Amino acid sequence: MIPPDANAGFVAAMEDVLETYQKPRDPERPLVCLDETSKQLIIETRKPISAKPGQPARYDYEYQRNGVANLFMMFAPLEGWRHVEVTDCHAAVDYAKVLKDISDVHFPAAEKIVLVQDNLSTHTAASLYAAFPAPEARRLVNRFEWHCTPKHGSWLDMAESELAVPDPVARMEVVGDPQTLPPVQQEVQEIVDRAFGKPLPLVGVERMNFYQRARESFAVVATSERRFYGCFLIKKGVLPA
Repeated sequence: MIPPDANAGFVAAMEDVLETYQKPRDPERPLVCLDETSKQLIIETRKPISAKPGQPARYDYEYQRNGVANLFMMFAPLEGWRHVEVTDCHAAVDYAKVLKDISDVHFPAAEKIVLVQDNLSTHTAASLYAAFPAPEARRLVNRFEWHCTPKHGSWLDMAESELAVPDPVARMEVVGDPQTLPPVQQEVQEIVDRAFGKPLPLVGVERMNFYQRARESFAVVATSERRFYGCFLIKKGVLPA
């Protein structure tokens, strides 16, 4: 639910994004949606058994965690184009480099690139100035037409939907030790692995980002679980328009 004092700002940003989506395709001004997420990396500890007639592929539930990577999803729905950039982290400089690639590598001939993104703190023109000299930063700023989804409304970014498929369940990262899974998260991990029939590591989400995503969710379910870090984000499906 959006607080009453935030309604005006929410509606203004929402209508701006929806109006942007309604515009017809213009090859000179391609629409590009941008979002990012983290992805848990794993190493198989036992070799999977390949499928054969009458028997599906078999995976052991045991695996070894092997760090976290960040994924930048770039999605141009009217161009039929999608691209994922993998980085070690999600700092302002990483975001700036992705924008430069959109401008100079993927759409160099565009007159202007219509950019739709959420309002993450690094998703601003200031990140370009943190990464590049001022003249280059200003050039890149002017390459884009900037549109941000409202606070608590990141689901309006179509790139977020593109990211939803591979990561159905996310967990809150332990502060100061993001790789560690407390017992409550280990139990949920085992349930998820059994449900999918293969290892599917829970995606770690930094604590404050987790709270923001929880506020933007369709529904919040409270249980009697009292252990720390018993917090999860579950993507169930897609709501029809």
